[in-house]
Amino acid sequence: MPISAGPLGRIAAAMVTPFDAAGELDIEGARRLAVHLVDEGGCEALVLSGTTGEAPTTSDAEKTALVRAVVAEVGDRASVVAGVGSSDTRHSVALARDAEAAGAHGLLVVTPYYSRPTQEAVAHHLRTVADATRLPVLLYDIPGRTGTALTTGTLLRLAEHPRIEGVKDCAYDLLKSSRVMAGTGLAYYAGCDEFALPLRAIGGAGCISTVANVAAPLVRGVLDAYDAGEHALAARRHLALAPLTEAVMTGQPGTVAAKALLNARGLPAGPVRGPLLDADAALTARLLELLEQAEAEPVAATRDGAGTRV
Repeated sequence: MPISAGPLGRIAAAMVTPFDAAGELDIEGARRLAVHLVDEGGCEALVLSGTTGEAPTTSDAEKTALVRAVVAEVGDRASVVAGVGSSDTRHSVALARDAEAAGAHGLLVVTPYYSRPTQEAVAHHLRTVADATRLPVLLYDIPGRTGTALTTGTLLRLAEHPRIEGVKDCAYDLLKSSRVMAGTGLAYYAGCDEFALPLRAIGGAGCISTVANVAAPLVRGVLDAYDAGEHALAARRHLALAPLTEAVMTGQPGTVAAKALLNARGLPAGPVRGPLLDADAALTARLLELLEQAEAEPVAATRDGAGTRV
């Protein structure tokens, strides 16, 4: 049995936002990709309009249409979480209400960026958004992009809000995560793929994964092994996936790599929007090579000697 359960289950994909060849929102592609990630990939939740979903370059109307389409397609089989973060509290409140009306099951709210507000102001912003709807909220702690980290004290205070249920953790601070998990009931989800197993090992709920767009069964396999008590197998699976994780998440934004791989596999993705640039042929070929290597790992022995895939 899983060590701990969170509001999104264990495996959520930070889903890309498919665009057509002209760069417009591809609603039909979003439906197809959502079905693939849930029914073929085993994702228990889809997080829309986050970093991987190119939220800074999609309109409010596109965000709402995306939620509505994905909920209609897979909302009876997976949780659908809408990213509603912005640097403007009123805008985030409006996005949250639109997402609720469109059928979202939860909200992902990033700390306000660029303005560099104080911790008191950040907490006020996040509480205001959480107060705006009846939906559960995941806080998004990603200071490398926003310029503002949530401190341990702020997280402890925000955990008292009845609708703030968890954290997407991209802070690269396991000590902070440990202290907050020890002192609250917040469900912690690794937002950086390389932390999925380490965070699970100290009580995390699971991961919100960019790599899951292209390798969800492999991402899930790491946590499946750990939760089954096969800790050495979980470690081997984690290490086998690490080269692909590194290639997807470093050197270029994860969205660029994920869309290149999805396009190469004939799945809906399309181009990225500026200021991002699409992967070139050399990068795509390298990413495909690493994906194929990860998928073709040799059979390893479990504790009882039975063969199983790494």
